[in-house]
This record gives sequence, C-alpha cells and structure tokens, in this order.
Amino acid sequence: MRRYVFPVLMGVVGVAILMNLGFWQLRRMEEKRVYLDEITARIGNAPIPLPQVPQEGPHKFQAVTAEGALTGEFLEVLAGQRGASPGVLVIEAFALPDGRRIMVQRGFIEEEARKVPRPPRAAKVEGNLHWPQDTNSFTPPPDPKTGLWFGRDVPAMAAALRTEPTLIVASAPTGDGIVPVPVDISGIPNDHWGYAITWFLLAATWAGMTGFLLWRIRGRKI
Repeated sequence: MRRYVFPVLMGVVGVAILMNLGFWQLRRMEEKRVYLDEITARIGNAPIPLPQVPQEGPHKFQAVTAEGALTGEFLEVLAGQRGASPGVLVIEAFALPDGRRIMVQRGFIEEEARKVPRPPRAAKVEGNLHWPQDTNSFTPPPDPKTGLWFGRDVPAMAAALRTEPTLIVASAPTGDGIVPVPVDISGIPNDHWGYAITWFLLAATWAGMTGFLLWRIRGRKI
C-alpha cells in the first residue's frame, strides 16, 4: 500500500488546487459581471454637472455635462473606425467659466478632414468621464513632425495641453464634422467562464493521469 500513498496524495492535492482555481474564476466572473453592470449604469445615467474635483475611482464613466469653450488647442491620436478610412481621435482643451481647463475627446475624423479649420468657440459638452491608458512601454512617443499620438495617456496629454488630467469623452456631436466615439464596455471582456472551464478540464486530466498511474503501479510485479 505504501507505493500508492505518494501518487494518491499528489493526485488529490493537484485536483484540489486546479478545482479551486476553477471556482475562483467563477467568482471572478460574477464580480466582473457586477462591475460591468455598474459601469453600464454609470454610462447610461442622466448626466450630472462636471464635479469640481473629478476622481477616477468614484467618477470613472460617470455621465456629465460641462459648458465652456473649445480653445482650438488639440491633440490627435491615431485611430480607426469600422467602415471608415484611417483617421484620428481629436482631443481638445476645454476652458470652463471658472478658469479651469480640462480635455474633451470630441471624436473621430478621417485623415482627409484633419486639415479642416476648427476655430475656438463656446460649446456645451455631454459625455462620460474617462481615464484611458492605451499606452505601454512599447508605445512610441508622439511624432515630433506630425504631432500625432499613438495612444491616449491622460496625464501626458494634460501636460501637453496645460489642462487638468480630466477627460470627457463626448457622447454627442460637438460640431466640425467630428463623429463622437462614446465610451462603452466592449473593451472590458469577461472571459472568466472560459478560464474556469480550462482549470476544470486540467483538474479532470490530472485525475485521469493519477488514475492511470495507479493502474500502472498496480500492474507492476513486486
């Protein structure tokens, strides 16, 4: 019987660990579902006036409105839209009546429309607060010749435009032929069900291999 002890122990421990990982993924799936429901609710809620001190934790995706002026100071971020030619996202500095400056992601324009003038003007913006972080260590810095950015980085963009690190992603048109690109949850996948199935299959495989090993041990001659 001693020769069975170690294989059985390894089998039980291995299956227990793998099953626990599978159940953990199921818990994470439910937590992510609740999180996505909260985000969806924030996106769809009636907009509120822009908070005096927007914070990512309590205000991310919050629907807001703001009145002020588009300043004509903007950045362009390389982007693409399904069914459209390559183009850019226009992110513009927005001056509030109290002197604060924030950023507004006005939306998408195709490449040939980039040279169309966009003069400063008064505007009312409706959209959602967002703190996207599209860049990583492999993202190139903005092109010094064209000024084109390759990903959204709120602190860096705020420094370039001399604004607060606050971004409203417009959900309604702001004019000048710019098409709004509202925030949604399509970029936040909930893949934990697939991960759970993988762990459970690994647990079944481990159990099967343990059973096969015990069968081989039983067949050996003492």
